[in-house]
Amino acid sequence: MSKPRLTVWYNTRCPVCDAGIRRQRRRLIEAVKAGGVEFRDINFEPAALAGHGASLEDIRRRLHATDAEGRLLVGADVAVAVWRITPGESWLATLFGNPVALPLTRFAYDRFADLLYAWNRRKGRW
Repeated sequence: MSKPRLTVWYNTRCPVCDAGIRRQRRRLIEAVKAGGVEFRDINFEPAALAGHGASLEDIRRRLHATDAEGRLLVGADVAVAVWRITPGESWLATLFGNPVALPLTRFAYDRFADLLYAWNRRKGRW
């Protein structure tokens, strides 16, 4: 089997993150079956991205992914990459991932991710 175009690392201990990935996985079922995209729970492989300098806490805070060339994507850039390959959602990648909007998209994603991370810590999920 060839290497996936995109491997998304996420945290199943966050109910919001887990629900979002389950939704995307359903939308990308054909790409998942074909091996084009893979979704992996970082809790089973906490050091998986250590070679990229990403810790378990980094991945709990923001989505991380690697592309087919092994490049690391983080946060909003992962969302844009997933939207780009999701049927019916490429318009989101165009809208939020264009050079003008991307800095704002990253800022908004990071603020939401910070709040979500703090909420999960308060709930004792890790």
